[in-house]
Amino acid sequence: MFQKVLATFGSGGAKIDARLLDRTATPGRPLHGEVLLAGGDVDQEIKGLAVTLLARVQVPGADKTEDLPFGTQHLVGREVIRAGQQVRVPFEVPLPWETPVTSVYGKPLTGMAVGVRAELDLATSVSDPFDADAVAIEPLPAQKRVLDALSRIGFTFREAILEQGRITGAQQQLPFFQEVRFTPSPRFASVFSQLAVTFLASPDRTDVVLEVTKRVRVAKTGGFGGRGQDFLGMFTMKPDVNWEKQLDDWLDLLARPRGIFD
Repeated sequence: MFQKVLATFGSGGAKIDARLLDRTATPGRPLHGEVLLAGGDVDQEIKGLAVTLLARVQVPGADKTEDLPFGTQHLVGREVIRAGQQVRVPFEVPLPWETPVTSVYGKPLTGMAVGVRAELDLATSVSDPFDADAVAIEPLPAQKRVLDALSRIGFTFREAILEQGRITGAQQQLPFFQEVRFTPSPRFASVFSQLAVTFLASPDRTDVVLEVTKRVRVAKTGGFGGRGQDFLGMFTMKPDVNWEKQLDDWLDLLARPRGIFD
């Protein structure tokens, strides 16, 4: 009886471990893995076993982050796991098209934390979550074209973040969006302080949202101050578009003075 009581509170109870079988994944495609379920010291009833996609997201107006779920796959319903039993449960989790990119050409993006967490719900205790395993999400071909184009016109990667919220006027499915931030090229460094790109993909299109922070001119000195003004541009990816030229032309137009403080 004492063993059963301890198992109820996690001591000698069933354990799980999620393992990813795909070294890399891409948005809109399934992610494959398996959960290893190991029985404890006594037989236990399982109410459910699931895997959940998690993303570490910046909370608006607060200096903190939260791990938000953005997809769950239920694997097992009510079952009994015998003492000492070993079970492998394969899974295939569909990745949303707006899944954040965490790696480009095998290099991790600084600031990104996206993973898969296994969750075991025991009939005799509360749901038991386990640490998430990080997922390497590579960009779609259309997204790579834009990132490559920015690199070729001299912009350098600075960081990537996830922000909770929605982009006004955009077709967005997830409750958060990714910003991949770049330091401007030497040509635009005196005018812009930062450029951020957001991808909003779907099965039939990929939208690109560009946010540029333009330095604001100080009236007395005529130079640029520490403040900035944000400008937004939205583009839909189309085949056979010269993205280096399109980005360069848009940035060049935006860099032109528009008023006495710009």
